[in-house]
Amino acid sequence: MTMFLVERHFHVGGDEMDAVGKKSRRLIEENFPEITWHHSHVVISDDGKVRTYCVYEAPDVEAVQNHSVALGMHDVAYVGEIAGDVTPEDFPL
Repeated sequence: MTMFLVERHFHVGGDEMDAVGKKSRRLIEENFPEITWHHSHVVISDDGKVRTYCVYEAPDVEAVQNHSVALGMHDVAYVGEIAGDVTPEDFPL
């Protein structure tokens, strides 16, 4: 399976993200079992709206895009295949 990074700009504030997260998980479990949601980084913009940077494992980008459409309440700013991961320990001084 391929790993993807998805940047989303939500139309809701942080106080509504619990419901959004539950809907996302429910959609994956019930409608998109081929997707694994690994984790998300949540950022609150200056206007109070939420942006997320989510890591998903999926068979293809279309599965990720279809999940995003079903979730709604946001615009997808970016979807890209993750080529790898690095940490500071990968670059000894």
